[in-house]
Amino acid sequence: MSSTMLVIGIVIAIAALVAAARAGYSRLLLSRAKHPSLVGHGRIARRFARRVPGYAYTGEAFYRSDDAPADVGRQRRQAFEALARRLRERSPESIAAGERVAGMVSDMQFVRRYRVPFQYAGHVREHLSVGAFVSASAGVTLTDLDGNESLDLTGAYGVNVLGYDFYKACIAAGAERVNDLGPVLGPYHPVVEDNVRRLTEISGLDEVSFHMSGTEAVMQAVRLALYHTGRSHVVRFCGAYHGWWDGVQPGIGNPHKTGDVYTLRDMDERTLRVLRQRRDIACVLVNPLQVLHPNANAPGDGSLINSARSANSDVAAYGQWLRELRRVCTERGIVLILDEVFVGFRIAYRGAQEYFGVQADLVTYGKTLGGGLPVGVVCGRAHLMKRFRDDRPVDICFARGTFNSHPYVMATMNEFLRRSAGTEIQAIYANADEIWQRRARLFNQRLEAEHLPLRVAHFSSIFTVLYRQPSRYNWMLQFYLIAEGLTLPWIGTGRFIFSLNYTEDEFTTVVDRFVSAARRMSEGGWWWHEPSLTNQRIQRRILREMLQVKLGSVSGARIKRQQQI
Repeated sequence: MSSTMLVIGIVIAIAALVAAARAGYSRLLLSRAKHPSLVGHGRIARRFARRVPGYAYTGEAFYRSDDAPADVGRQRRQAFEALARRLRERSPESIAAGERVAGMVSDMQFVRRYRVPFQYAGHVREHLSVGAFVSASAGVTLTDLDGNESLDLTGAYGVNVLGYDFYKACIAAGAERVNDLGPVLGPYHPVVEDNVRRLTEISGLDEVSFHMSGTEAVMQAVRLALYHTGRSHVVRFCGAYHGWWDGVQPGIGNPHKTGDVYTLRDMDERTLRVLRQRRDIACVLVNPLQVLHPNANAPGDGSLINSARSANSDVAAYGQWLRELRRVCTERGIVLILDEVFVGFRIAYRGAQEYFGVQADLVTYGKTLGGGLPVGVVCGRAHLMKRFRDDRPVDICFARGTFNSHPYVMATMNEFLRRSAGTEIQAIYANADEIWQRRARLFNQRLEAEHLPLRVAHFSSIFTVLYRQPSRYNWMLQFYLIAEGLTLPWIGTGRFIFSLNYTEDEFTTVVDRFVSAARRMSEGGWWWHEPSLTNQRIQRRILREMLQVKLGSVSGARIKRQQQI
């Protein structure tokens, strides 16, 4: 009897060791598939964020944080003061309107605080004011409260693909079509039928659900994947943005713990090994915009502490990656979700599925699809879109929004879908790649000819600015661009979003104004640097400053510790 128990004990021990070895191997594969940066490690990033001390450069330190000579510091101060006067004189009413409401609009407070690196933010907020209000749009321009026209590079954060006049026409026509019904919620307006037909054709999928934002659409897509697979985890890729909700934003900015999300390396074989090996992955969530900067966050000027920003859209390699991802997801029963809230209808009429030649299981759309009004859409395979089980009637996947299928949104969407399917818009899509590749090439040729330390990278009509020499002041360029009559998104030079209706002359004007702004920036001394300065030295300098602030050993004349309010 004792020998039998001994054998059983040995078998149990061996089984436990095998299970532990398998779990350890699985954990090792997962660790290797995570990007080594903070962006790839959400929990570590949150801990790091909680420990970064707030401090601000004071006096001359603001202008000489790179140890520039005193005469360069004076040059920068004079340029800063001249720029501040220029901005205020250009848009006094627009700036005043923003100042009146900033204390009551939390979004505006956040944007103003994080437009530049935090060490400089206080001085910038106090002296460099930019308008936040506009009164009109036309073509590719915006008009502020002072009557100044500027060329729009925000793209309305992705809404404006085809030009503001196009969307205003969609909204006006859509409102007229449903005017008799009005804002009736619950019953559908007949226009929904045509929307569904067109969306299933565009997506190549079976069913559609309507929502009120792209974030909400992604939430529903992920929830459906979890429901139907019975698995617990979501895979997203390092740096990708899928809305601000807890489930897919596991790093800085989210106080909620997200242990059910794996953030893995984009375009990496180690990630495919994890997908092949693990049994708890319900879905893989892809934002195709990451082709421009794989494994990196959106390139905002608020984090532009040096010149290490990089971008390069290798479309062929990314397409190959997506197709391989598709194969692995099919093999393992993992739901592949393409988040096309930003790039849908911009890079191609059928979006990333057409552009990269890959078919998803679920696709989310938003922004531009609403014809200028708020919207979110999920298109998917029939078995994944089902929110109930016939054999278990209480086991449901609930999703319902009061404003889903709002008549005015649905009618405006229909105007967008019908008009964008016309020959004129389809011709724009057919030539878009060639046009924007040529424009980006000409942009860079101009920058090189002007001997400016700048280049641009792009993905279709989405551009980002790259800085070619080490500097701590690249974030200043956004204010010079604004002063030249270019309207930027709040992340500054990290993302220029051109609408596809930009003419050659209008694009040339953007380049001219960009070059003029860069010249003024250079003349202001902001790109002075000693030959030994490197991006790594800048990073080490900032880390040393943080440590000094934590230890209380900084000079009060140079750095001011920010106190918790």
